[in-house]
Amino acid sequence: MNTSAGMSRQFKYYDLIMGAYVCVLLCANLIGPAKVSTISVPIFGDITFMAGVLFFPISYLFGDVLTEVYGYARDRRVVWTGFAALVFAAIMSTVIVALPPSASWQDKQAAVETIFGSTPRIIVGSIVAFWSGSLVNSYVLAKMKIWTEGKLLWTRTIGSTLCGELVDSALFYFIAFYGVWSMDQLLAVTATQYVLKTTWEVVMTPVTYRLVAVLKRAEHEDYYDRGTNFTPFTLKL
Repeated sequence: MNTSAGMSRQFKYYDLIMGAYVCVLLCANLIGPAKVSTISVPIFGDITFMAGVLFFPISYLFGDVLTEVYGYARDRRVVWTGFAALVFAAIMSTVIVALPPSASWQDKQAAVETIFGSTPRIIVGSIVAFWSGSLVNSYVLAKMKIWTEGKLLWTRTIGSTLCGELVDSALFYFIAFYGVWSMDQLLAVTATQYVLKTTWEVVMTPVTYRLVAVLKRAEHEDYYDRGTNFTPFTLKL
């Protein structure tokens, strides 16, 4: 078990996990908002959700693994990397949508605008919600690891997700759709997304356990955030 000593080490898989995390995040924001789906579930009936709900819980799984194995500070660097990637993707999407289409592309411009032309409120809501929710998730997990003395991993992976996803869902839908949807619709969609995301995290708990165990053995690391500076506004380890 390491504390501050782990921050000066080089790891085998940290960079690979960061790359996978950013990939999932970009898919969630570029592919996810492009489609709203409705499925029929026995007992519960029809459930409508944005396709991005399939991606975001995976990013929280990565966040749990990063914090549990490498510590809050290293996960914070990954969150900021994801934040920068989202901002860049949003800028480039806006530029591409705004470029005048060629004569042969005129009939496809509307489809491009529908898929990639998110409103500024949705873009801002998505980025702010991701950044805030991810850091809350990491903070809660790091603190709970100390409180539980590293035992009962499931309590902190699920507990931190309950907190992080609550912040994420509330911020995104209220920033993106407050005043556009009725309050009843806004609360209903927010609650549905929150339940789906957290349920997905519970279902993925065995996968989280396996990844954590493999990485701890491979990296010889099990970081405890004693004495960590938990400010979100730094990239220092």
